[in-house]
Amino acid sequence: MGAKRKQKQKIILPPDLPPEVSEDEIEISDEDKDFVDKNKEYAGFLSTLDTQSITKHVTRVADVKEDALEAFYEKRLKRKSWQKEKEEDTELQVDRVDALPVKTLDGQLYYRTAAKTPKASENDPTEEETGGAADKGIVKLTKAERRAKLKKSKKEAKKQGKDAEPEVEQTPQEAVLAEVKQDLTAEEAFESKKNKLAELGMALLSDPESNIKSLKEILQICKDNNHAMVKLGLLSMLAVFKDIIPGYRIRLPTEKELEMKVSKDVKKMRLYESTLLSVYKAYLQKLAALEKQPSFQHVAFRCICTLLEAAPHFNFRENLLGVVIRNIGSPDDVVRKLCCSTVKSLFTNEGKHNGEATVEAVRLIANHVKAQNCQLHPDSLEVFLSLSFDEDLGRAARDEKFKPQSKKSKKKKHYEEARQQKENEKKRSRQELLAKTREEVVADYKAVAFAPDVMERRGMQTETLSAVFEIYFRILKHTMQSAARSEANAGSSTGAAEPHPLLAPCLKGLGKFSHLIDLDFMGDLINYLKKLASACCDSENTSKCLTVSERLHCCIVAFKVMRSNLDALNVDLQDFFVQLYNIILEYRPGRDQGEVLAEALKMMLCDDRQHDMQKAAAFVKRLATFSLCSGSAESMAALVTLKHLLLKNVKCRNLLENDAGGGSVSGSIAKYHPDVSDPNLSGALASVLWELNLLSQHYHPAISNMASSISTMNTAHNQVYLSTISPQQAFMDYSLERPESFNPPNEIKKSTNKRKRGSGSSLLAGIEPSADTSPIDEDDVRKKLSAHFALLRDIKENQSLRAKLDGTTTSIQLYEEYKQQKKAKKPKTKKSKTSLTVK
Repeated sequence: MGAKRKQKQKIILPPDLPPEVSEDEIEISDEDKDFVDKNKEYAGFLSTLDTQSITKHVTRVADVKEDALEAFYEKRLKRKSWQKEKEEDTELQVDRVDALPVKTLDGQLYYRTAAKTPKASENDPTEEETGGAADKGIVKLTKAERRAKLKKSKKEAKKQGKDAEPEVEQTPQEAVLAEVKQDLTAEEAFESKKNKLAELGMALLSDPESNIKSLKEILQICKDNNHAMVKLGLLSMLAVFKDIIPGYRIRLPTEKELEMKVSKDVKKMRLYESTLLSVYKAYLQKLAALEKQPSFQHVAFRCICTLLEAAPHFNFRENLLGVVIRNIGSPDDVVRKLCCSTVKSLFTNEGKHNGEATVEAVRLIANHVKAQNCQLHPDSLEVFLSLSFDEDLGRAARDEKFKPQSKKSKKKKHYEEARQQKENEKKRSRQELLAKTREEVVADYKAVAFAPDVMERRGMQTETLSAVFEIYFRILKHTMQSAARSEANAGSSTGAAEPHPLLAPCLKGLGKFSHLIDLDFMGDLINYLKKLASACCDSENTSKCLTVSERLHCCIVAFKVMRSNLDALNVDLQDFFVQLYNIILEYRPGRDQGEVLAEALKMMLCDDRQHDMQKAAAFVKRLATFSLCSGSAESMAALVTLKHLLLKNVKCRNLLENDAGGGSVSGSIAKYHPDVSDPNLSGALASVLWELNLLSQHYHPAISNMASSISTMNTAHNQVYLSTISPQQAFMDYSLERPESFNPPNEIKKSTNKRKRGSGSSLLAGIEPSADTSPIDEDDVRKKLSAHFALLRDIKENQSLRAKLDGTTTSIQLYEEYKQQKKAKKPKTKKSKTSLTVK
């Protein structure tokens, strides 16, 4: 290709001019004329030649001087070289990926090219050169010709303007280049806007009062079409507002204040505050609009929550609180966690807003719970656990402030004031002015004082506490109504009650703030908890009632309320013991919460006072039965509680004896009834803890050791362990969440020494290992136990159905007897009397 270009670029010189010969010397012979006449086919073109133009051109060139002729030929060469370059530029080189190269004979590679469509160029050097040459005298136009040419060019320009320009089809390479240029320009614009944001932010942070108008520019950038730039603008304004927001609430001047003449500093401060407040309001409106869009939702909520947490004292706090509380139960985890953490921060950092934001937030949450009919996420109510109340705040100050004065001191003070008024009548106006000034000073000092007013703080805490308990009692009432509807519609298929997700955090809050509840509501609260704890589940429709964990939580809250108000409250909690006795067998590992069960065992059985002997024996027997059919963590918590009961109630240790007729102390009840719901009527003292023998062979070594130690009531290591550990700690130690808690021994060594009575040196002493040392299949054991207890439940249901059937048959028999007696009481005829006499 390079050789071709070199060949094209060779300069072609014009031919030499013929020698100058005068016309007189030229002679034409007859032979020449005959030859031309005969061969007109070849010489016919001579007749069509334009002799005038030829002679004109030749005469023009011939008449020109040598210098002008050289210049003429030089311009012609330049024109030809420019045309060649233009042709080469119009050739488009194909992309090397799209086409393969061609190898010439010289061994050089070149790529095929395609010519572009020529475009009309405005600055065509040929026209300029021709025009220039004409102007210089080589080709000259007259004035008329110039005018005609100018008119013609104007008409063509008008036609081109009217006609629609055809779309030029872009090649793939041109389209790619256009996209790349567009991307480069977009990146450059993005970088320039980022730099501008940084400059504006630095200027605002360095001197906010002088550069306050830069906030409007940042806000304008937040309205950009690029989402990334909008997010950067929002976060930049958030950082600026966090630093420049003052520590007070801005109050705009009134019309009268604006009419007054003020100094330049005051005007500057007013302009600064008004601009800051207006831009802050526009920024919040922008966030409120963006929080509904999915692409900006997280950024908008992050800005809202951060502003509320950083400046809860500033203007438009109510708007921010409304947005946060409205989304406190959002299904989006990120939004919900942001809102809940912000509300917790408001509750814990009351020094920033003097408790005013706390009262407003609690009111809004109460209204939100009421509007949503108690159907919110539990996290929305767990924020109340961050509240703190000062029960005895400022009691001494209130006593001194409201301390009554005696009558003598009042009279003496009155006489002194009257005498002073008579003596100082002339200075009365001055004293009034001083008094007003003092009051204003006291009010201003109170407003700017760091320590809040004791009475105001107590009033706000009282209002907050009343709103919190209003929410709690509303949730309890809603749950009770739902449970009542489920019991009423238990037989129908459409009787599913509404869920109650807020019950668990409600019970936690009642347990924490139980010492602050008014005594007038204690009785009603205990009755509510008692009804909720007795709302047992239906085996077919478990969604129609409370779960086992929620019922256990009700019992725990009742005991907490009773213990926090032990001096003023006298309530019988026997019904809660009955519920716990029945709930223990309804517990299912994996479905219910073991931590709640362990807490209930600790609070109701371990921490309680001396139990009745029959009740304690019933719980001991029930806990031993429960340990057989539950997991290792639940079994350990139950055995720990069982040990505590046996240590407190010495007479219940008779259950460990293996008498032929049961325990030695049977009381008035001579038979054990495991199906009785009341533990006092179960007759557990007449039974034996045979479950400990099975538990001593448990697959878990800790449970087997514990059961063995309880059966022998050793006073060594395990007794000390059981006297210090709680059921909660036992459950956590042996939970499945901690795999290191289960480390069975690799080899079981046979004990050659005989067990000595009363010795507690070895926990496994006297227990001979079985010959079969193969590992026990836990799943197989669980299946067998589940099948066994399922059979027992079927037997129990069969017995209850048989009892109902017997009751129905007896009622039918009684009805038949009643009908016969009614017939017998009717008046008899004479015929019947005669028949009776005959008989």
